Amino acid sequence: MNPLLHVPFDIPFDQIRIEHIVPAIRELIEKSQKAIDAVAEPEAGPQGQRGYEDTILALEQATIDLENAMAVVRHLEAVQNSAELRQAIQTIEPEVSTFYSSIPLNAKLWQAIAAVSINGLKPVERRCVEKHIDFFRRHGAELEPESKKRLLDLDVELQGLCTKFSSNVLDATNAFELVIADENKLAGLPEHAKAMARANAEAKGAAGYRFTLQAPSLMPVLTYLEDEEIRRTLWQANNRRAMGGDFDNRLLLRRILELRREKAHLLGFFTFADFVLADRMAQRGLVAREFVYELEHATRERFAAEHEELEKFAGKKLEPWDLAYYSEKMRLALYDIDEEALRPYFEVNQVLKGMFRLFEGLLGIEIVEPPGAQVYDPAVTYYEIHSGGRMMGAFFADWFPRESKRGGAWMQGLITGGPRPDGSFAPHLGVICGNMTPPAPGKPALLTHREVETIFHEFGHLLHHCLSEVEVRSLSGTSVPWDFVELPSQIMENWCWERASLDFIARHNETGQSIPDDLLEKLRRARTFRGASMQMRQLGFGTVDLVLHTDFDPNIEMDLVELSNHVLQRFTPVTLPEDYGMILSFTHLFAHPVGYAAGYYSYKWAEVLDADAFSRFQEEGVLNPAVGREYREKILSQGNSHEVRELFHNFMGREPNQEALLKRIGLH
Repeated sequence: MNPLLHVPFDIPFDQIRIEHIVPAIRELIEKSQKAIDAVAEPEAGPQGQRGYEDTILALEQATIDLENAMAVVRHLEAVQNSAELRQAIQTIEPEVSTFYSSIPLNAKLWQAIAAVSINGLKPVERRCVEKHIDFFRRHGAELEPESKKRLLDLDVELQGLCTKFSSNVLDATNAFELVIADENKLAGLPEHAKAMARANAEAKGAAGYRFTLQAPSLMPVLTYLEDEEIRRTLWQANNRRAMGGDFDNRLLLRRILELRREKAHLLGFFTFADFVLADRMAQRGLVAREFVYELEHATRERFAAEHEELEKFAGKKLEPWDLAYYSEKMRLALYDIDEEALRPYFEVNQVLKGMFRLFEGLLGIEIVEPPGAQVYDPAVTYYEIHSGGRMMGAFFADWFPRESKRGGAWMQGLITGGPRPDGSFAPHLGVICGNMTPPAPGKPALLTHREVETIFHEFGHLLHHCLSEVEVRSLSGTSVPWDFVELPSQIMENWCWERASLDFIARHNETGQSIPDDLLEKLRRARTFRGASMQMRQLGFGTVDLVLHTDFDPNIEMDLVELSNHVLQRFTPVTLPEDYGMILSFTHLFAHPVGYAAGYYSYKWAEVLDADAFSRFQEEGVLNPAVGREYREKILSQGNSHEVRELFHNFMGREPNQEALLKRIGLH
């Protein structure tokens, strides 16, 4: 039997073959379509009303097997990419896209949804009905037949273009290598980075030291290597990925923006940003742009001063590939804090063990690693989360880079649980991935403090998914507006700075000692170092995203790379080269038909929320289980069962404000 036809909670990765994908997905599309047709066909009840269970609930259940199968397939694409797997996905994605896009365009189904009576429904069920009606309207339910057909065509083409964009970035990343034969050229590079580069070269049958564009290889070079020419080479290679050659994303970028703009207009929105943000906290593109501009205005003066201080310290006019290098030197000079001195305290297994114990106590959960669990790669581990005598969820943890694995860090829900017919609650299943510093030969994996923050960040998303107790599947877990979804992840990073919580995770890998007080004090004093510059970098990404998704007009001849660089230059203290092409590898925006498109501002929006929410922990105790349980109850467990502003207000007792964020980054 094809294992993708009904994905069990214990996913049989050893049985899944690439040749299973296309036939299974096609069969599941057909099965789901029949179920949807059955929902749309029955006669309406009294006065033309439809019931919640036989319409809304039945519609949600119609696609569960397809959703679970595609979650597994897309997960494998991200962590075990191959030409054969890519071909299978490129074959099936247009059919999947067509199917999902057709759901709100089904006239009979729309009539059924619109006729559902909300009388007597629970609040969460009433909200589910309202969300379905809003979703159908925003996605074309009331369009004329010709416009519906065009919308379907747009979605199919968008899916294919975005998949190709992502593949080009992965291929361009893997296509680059720099092998250095002379160790003398590696002055300044930490020993762990040299050991990793040496092992990397040996694995490829090369002599010397091999560097790639994967973050654990790239970042130590940019941060520590004295040789400016090598820094320049890697910086330029990283920011020219997918710019020319076999993996050129320039035409794809333009076409993606064209299709998104046309889709928004077809659906009655002035811009794609307005379409995307209609059901988010910002609601309109203009509101998001005003939010970003206000933060930029509050940051700009300090931003300029920081760069003036850095150039004075360096004694030269800085180039882009100099920033990380001289910033680290200046940080060391000012605060006597060396990021590398912290690595021995952050051995990956100790970090994970300590993080689990920390949030077990804070949230009232238990995390266990059951023996014999099946995983999709030997480097992956599997855990279960228990609470109140039941398993709330489980997850895979996959932390180190592979050539078959995409870059970055992320959390993905694989299975969303919920109420069973017998009254019990099925658990959730997810995966957290990163590309952290791997172990050198014969040595443990020692992480940077920033990598530790990333692990906490993704674990926050995972807890949001696994601790959800919402009865309605489509409102569960991380199914919240994207400018709120980063709150449960970003708030977690705060525990990486507090002595009480660091004592759980930070132990010297040889002596077992916790971080000395003087080293911790240096780390904390340095937290706001170049805080304005880091904020401006994020605001630049958010601004270029909104500009591209509000101002782009295909009827006006423009070079999109040039336009993007013009915007980004405003947020960059050094002069960007003409061939700067970061936008062409910006997968957050262009690897998915929507993704973070017109939504990258969400990171800063949610950072306002997370800084504000964490202030309550600071006031009442960062390890206070009463506050932790309340946070779990009022935020993590609630999913999208209420308006997210209401959820925040329920936890904090007031509306959010920016003061805590500005204070955290040193602006107030």
